[in-house]
Amino acid sequence: MNTTAYLARIGLLPDHLEPNEEVLRLLQRKHLLSVPFENLDIHWKRPIVLNVNRFYEKIVANRRGGFCYELNGLFNELLRSIGYQTRLLSARVFNGTGYGPEFDHALIVVTIGDDEYLTDVGFGDFTAEPLRFSLGVEQHDPAGIFVVRRFDDEYFEVAKRDGNSWKSQYIFKDIARELVDFTEMCDFQQYSPDSHFKKGKVCSILTDNGRKTLTDKKFIVSTAVGDKKESDAGDEKFDFLLITEFGIDARKFVDKSLREAEVP
Repeated sequence: MNTTAYLARIGLLPDHLEPNEEVLRLLQRKHLLSVPFENLDIHWKRPIVLNVNRFYEKIVANRRGGFCYELNGLFNELLRSIGYQTRLLSARVFNGTGYGPEFDHALIVVTIGDDEYLTDVGFGDFTAEPLRFSLGVEQHDPAGIFVVRRFDDEYFEVAKRDGNSWKSQYIFKDIARELVDFTEMCDFQQYSPDSHFKKGKVCSILTDNGRKTLTDKKFIVSTAVGDKKESDAGDEKFDFLLITEFGIDARKFVDKSLREAEVP
């Protein structure tokens, strides 16, 4: 991996990037402002393989985005190349009624001296900066107020304040994992008809003033204070909005996927 090229992808130079908390916060925020969360390859029939070289080609060389295994998998390598001590964890995502299976999501824990931080650039509309791995402390983030707390004897929970209550985001065990451990769930996410990623296309990125999100039907621009504008994004507009708002040319990748599908 070319660390300098990766940093350029997120608008940074390699100078003075010491593995400390301030730089970690900068890296996460710049990554979220530059690299979208997107599931387009699933709908373009381009297999997602858990290999950091493939991630690098897609995210850095082709200036694409990805979903959690790709984004956090590659960001984890960037952090290690700068000198951070990290570990990948498995999380189970809250779906409104319960939690998904193990390896449903991948996140990163970074150790800096005596402190630890939850770092996540692969969960879409989530924290803009790392969360301290400190239990029960309300943490103010540009995206809202979060807390990390005990869920039960095995799991920790990340929750976001929603009015006067807390809305669970995901639960996780503090057990270090390898990227290969996520293979089965990665295949489920992209191939199973039960996967929510199969339900429709999405491309979403943090902005300086909020977030912009493109789906099969809508283009949504929201602000940090809660204002939201929606416009139609049907078949005729989707590819146009994808390239003008996210810099992704669908024709390039769809054509390539069709050629790859013909290879026995």
